[in-house]
Amino acid sequence: MSSSRPLVVPLAQLRMSDVEEVGGKNASLGEMIGQLAHAGIRVPGGFATTATAFRDFLAHNGLTERIAARLADLDVADVAALTAAGKEIRGWVTRGALPPALVQAIGEAYRPLAEGTPDASFAVRSSATAEDMPDASFAGQQETFLNINGLDNIIHAIQEVFASLYNDRAIAYRVHQGYSHGEIALSAGVQRMVRSDLGAAGVMFTLDTESGFDQVVFITAAYGLGETVVQGAVNPDEFYVDKRNLAAGRPAILSKSVGGKALRMVFAATRAAGRSTVTEVVPAPERIRFAISDAEAEALARAAVTIEQHYGRPMDIEWGRDGVDGELYILQARPETVKSREEGADRLRRYRLGRTAPVLATGRAIGQKIGQGRVRTIRSAAEMDRVAEGDVLVTEMTDPDWEPVMKRAAAIVTNRGGRTCHAAIIARELGIPAVVGCGDATETLTDGAEVTVSCAEGDTGHVYAGLLPVEVVDIALDRMPSVPTKIMMNVGNPELAFAFQRLPNEGVGLARLEFIINRNVGIHPKALLEFATQPANLRQEIEERIGGYASPTEFYVQKIVEGVATIAAAFFPKKVIVRLSDFKSNEYSNLLGGDRYEPHEENPMLGFRGASRYIAPEFYDCFALECEAMKRVRDVMGFTNVEIMVPFVRTLGEAEAVLRLLAKNGLERGRNGLRVVMMCELPSNAVLADRFLEHFDGFSIGSNDMTQLTLGIDRDAGGAIAATFDERDDAVKAMLSLAIKACQKADKYVGICGQGPSDHPDLAQWLVDQGIESMSLNPDTVVETWLALAKARAA
Repeated sequence: MSSSRPLVVPLAQLRMSDVEEVGGKNASLGEMIGQLAHAGIRVPGGFATTATAFRDFLAHNGLTERIAARLADLDVADVAALTAAGKEIRGWVTRGALPPALVQAIGEAYRPLAEGTPDASFAVRSSATAEDMPDASFAGQQETFLNINGLDNIIHAIQEVFASLYNDRAIAYRVHQGYSHGEIALSAGVQRMVRSDLGAAGVMFTLDTESGFDQVVFITAAYGLGETVVQGAVNPDEFYVDKRNLAAGRPAILSKSVGGKALRMVFAATRAAGRSTVTEVVPAPERIRFAISDAEAEALARAAVTIEQHYGRPMDIEWGRDGVDGELYILQARPETVKSREEGADRLRRYRLGRTAPVLATGRAIGQKIGQGRVRTIRSAAEMDRVAEGDVLVTEMTDPDWEPVMKRAAAIVTNRGGRTCHAAIIARELGIPAVVGCGDATETLTDGAEVTVSCAEGDTGHVYAGLLPVEVVDIALDRMPSVPTKIMMNVGNPELAFAFQRLPNEGVGLARLEFIINRNVGIHPKALLEFATQPANLRQEIEERIGGYASPTEFYVQKIVEGVATIAAAFFPKKVIVRLSDFKSNEYSNLLGGDRYEPHEENPMLGFRGASRYIAPEFYDCFALECEAMKRVRDVMGFTNVEIMVPFVRTLGEAEAVLRLLAKNGLERGRNGLRVVMMCELPSNAVLADRFLEHFDGFSIGSNDMTQLTLGIDRDAGGAIAATFDERDDAVKAMLSLAIKACQKADKYVGICGQGPSDHPDLAQWLVDQGIESMSLNPDTVVETWLALAKARAA
């Protein structure tokens, strides 16, 4: 821009160097229009008023000193005083008049945009001159006006945007962030509307917002204008897209989940100054489908990566899909302000519950902390002064007006909202755990009751009754000593994989497929294969779960793919050993529709499980679905770091039959580098270890079943014999030693993935002495076992 300080500038002429005059938001729009259009980034055009225009407006109406005096001694913690000051200042601004030169400049910029399209709609957005800086999000602090038409209405909306610099939340937020009121000016951006009211919109981040894992793009999507997602009025769809697969041209969607999407914001039939939109209910059949296609999710992710590479930092991006032309547009892009500026990348803090209690509410977990306090249910902003320091704020949804009290809360719980809504963004910035999108928290949580809000257990946040014991563990990742064996992890929950990968590790020694099926699918495979013959009520329940997928069996396969691919991507290129499903018949019965297909067994632990199930003719088609999922992960998505483990192989005949069946289903040992290992967990496996190893690439020892079957004690037994179950018994050690020595003799992999080393440091040391190649531990014991082994080695 020239030094003449214009009052209005076309967006296409702006660059990031113009932040002081048009704020981060408008400068970024101009930057993308000018610098990224050639890369396929579509940004609607428009213009922006400048900081000079804003300051001229204040001076023209004698407001500069008047506002400064009114805010000089304001205590923003005094909600009543803050409300009174904000209301008074906004009144001064809205009753003022724009200088004639500014009115003329706005008209000259607007007319060419609207020429030939008298019904053209515009968005009028705020862009504070300190907004969207890397050290503060200013999320939703000022107003946005959508579907504005006609010059008079545009001018009116611009003046309302000017006034919104003095919203209560904006005043308080500036104080909390250490900004002087006088140094902040406001630029109004006027931009052609994308018709996402007829399509979809949402927010995306170029990293995982909870763990900071930077190899994914996280996308939220809902029908209609994106304000419902930002405000937290809807629970949106979510997508995780792998950046490396995008670059390689391979399928890149790691996982996706259907959100409730109960509402959508659309254009009002009659426009007027101010907000000319309405919110309507989304029909039920549309809610269970994804708002965007997989191809659109990948296209958005490619745009996000392009923007991130241009700016050289993680980004927070708003997008819209035009329902008329079908194109995807970028509406805003700003630096991500929480995970990307966290200090201590070489340190890790983990929160753990000492025990659990009755769960009162669940929703999406924001952050990875645990908060505790008394429930304070707030129905409207008028009740905000009821929230005391350390309370758990419970409400339908927050909006930016609530920021002054959110910082008092120990945790935040909302009925509505997704992981990119206002409550989530501010909670992350304040370092407060939040559980959003619970649906009924305001009804199930009793005002004044003591609760524990845990976001430390994966994507699902839990609100527990009572104040539970909490352990905080600090890990210095840069000072981990060397250990005499490879330490791997047992990971069954894909939602935790991005966080767990930060722990010191050599990969995943056990990813349990049955955990993924139980969590991601929840339906018996036979019920999906024979969907058409299910009872009507069961078909309806299944349809509600699989609505976003092409068919019942595609749902089953793809949800397994998503779980495995997420873990594989998190740890890539390190090894991830996936154990094929090891459900017992009673566990399969618990899946939806499972009771129609499973036998009743007196002792399922020794029954129809593992290899014998796979090779049973009645289970062929179910096993084929598992194999198809694993083949897609490795051969289509390219995660060749995934290896396969076969559990509970009773006989050499079963070993041969399983390998033939795997090969028949496209998983031939050795093809595309596929390694197939066996779970060594029966005495027969140890006694005949040499012969079993003729069929497999190594062993992963399962100490739980090996102990159970060697000592003849049910692993779940209680009472007098419970203490006899001990992996350190000499008989069990003899079996483990046989297996380890056989692998060493055959020069094949040998590791252990059972519970023993996690529970008993002395067993872990014994295994090291025996020459075990790797130990796969529960994540919460990795650091302790690592340090214990290092200490023993040093001694």
